Amino acid sequence: MEEHKFTEVEIEKLNSKKGLMAVLSRDPLNLERALRYVDYQEKLETLQVELIRMQKWAIRNNERIVVLFEGRDAAGKGGAIRRITERINPRHMRIVALPKPNEEQKTQWYFQRYVEQFPKAGEIVLFDRSWYNRAVVEPVNGFCTEEEYKIFMKQVNGFEKMIMQSGIRLVKIYMSISKKEQAKRFEDIKTDPLKQWKMSRVDESAQELWDDYTVYKRKMFKKTNTVLAPWKIIRANRKTEARTACIEHILESIPYDKNIEV
Repeated sequence: MEEHKFTEVEIEKLNSKKGLMAVLSRDPLNLERALRYVDYQEKLETLQVELIRMQKWAIRNNERIVVLFEGRDAAGKGGAIRRITERINPRHMRIVALPKPNEEQKTQWYFQRYVEQFPKAGEIVLFDRSWYNRAVVEPVNGFCTEEEYKIFMKQVNGFEKMIMQSGIRLVKIYMSISKKEQAKRFEDIKTDPLKQWKMSRVDESAQELWDDYTVYKRKMFKKTNTVLAPWKIIRANRKTEARTACIEHILESIPYDKNIEV
């Protein structure tokens, strides 16, 4: 393989504080990989500035924004959400990751507990999994009945139409990974004591139920990928590329004023 010849600009990047940290944090030494990481960090920071600008626009104009993150277990939803939110004003933003419903909530309209989390004026709410649990996770794992699933599928498009007609801006992102990549990430989680808490009973069976998830995922896209509320599928095998792609899609989906000072 031909040896990579670094340009003056690339050498300058590697000699920067970010570059040196990227080089020293990777074992074995891989300068090309470190350079890619520096480029990613620079791109990420540029996009985060735009997120700050978008949020300022939302606050000034009393906009309400909801962003849904769906995808298989270990697809990188949480990591993408952290990069989106780490620089913006936390007083005008919330991350929602609801636990399983309690006994009272089970008797309510399915969408009710999600509606209760919707944004107030000037706020951005990011759902780390959403009402689409009932489209894929619940039927695959037997957490809902066939009738409950059918009712959800009949109601969801109308529900989202009402959301958007009320003035809420809705962005739907699905992060997609391969079966091999999911297995690799699960192994990383299991062997890292700082990550082991992430592994749930549902995660444990995800590989075995891979094909079942695929069937319901396709049904979900066929029914709910509407003109009014389309899905954006992000290829997420490469975490860094997926994170910036998520931010780019959010920025493209919201017609914010790009001339606001930050």
